[in-house]
Amino acid sequence: MSDPRVLGALAALCCTVAGAAAAQESEAGLATFTGTYTVEWRGLTAGISTLELVHIGGNDYSYRSSNMARGLFKLAFPDAITQVSEFSLVNGVVRPSVYRADDGSSDPKRSISLHFDWSLMRVTGTAEGKPVNQPLKPNTQDGLSVQIELMRELVAGRSPQRFWLISKDEVNDYEYTREGKATLDTPLGKLDTVIYRSQHPGSSRVTRLWFAPSLGYLPVRAQQARHDKAEFTLSIRELKRN
Repeated sequence: MSDPRVLGALAALCCTVAGAAAAQESEAGLATFTGTYTVEWRGLTAGISTLELVHIGGNDYSYRSSNMARGLFKLAFPDAITQVSEFSLVNGVVRPSVYRADDGSSDPKRSISLHFDWSLMRVTGTAEGKPVNQPLKPNTQDGLSVQIELMRELVAGRSPQRFWLISKDEVNDYEYTREGKATLDTPLGKLDTVIYRSQHPGSSRVTRLWFAPSLGYLPVRAQQARHDKAEFTLSIRELKRN
């Protein structure tokens, strides 16, 4: 199964439409939505990513990413690849409680199930057949919830520089750097964007996000590259407010 951080970043980075829509708060809480992205792999259309933010009740939310392959890619990935993050807003901060990732197969060694215990400051569960029992650092996020927290920071006028992220069975830090601006032609119209780069120190994998300030810092494009060569690209197709 692909690294869930990839799916979070490139099927929403994870996770992507949701973050921006969620960042636009109202008296009732975060604004819910459904969004779709086109997924490309090295210039070829590989599938569609659907992202949905649902209000469970009170300060609790569920954020879901579903990625369905198209064409020849469907031979390798016949079932939907899904991720779900359940989280709460606690003192204005996104706090994940449950994270699950599933590639649609019956093999439990290809899935991830994590539970966050903030009273004991531990994250436990299984990741691709391996047990997980790690200490939690303050404001640790999963592969999807990090997107919502990132959007909230940008909307608040802050420039995030680092997040702690649980990736499979490890908690690692990821650095965020603003790289510049660009104007993009999208199905939502021509949009001015700011570009952020995300990378774990020492890793060859880099994720870039193009955020549209006019849309509440909605990411309208996400791209992941390794050794400076683009692998996956997500581009916004449609956004619906629920």
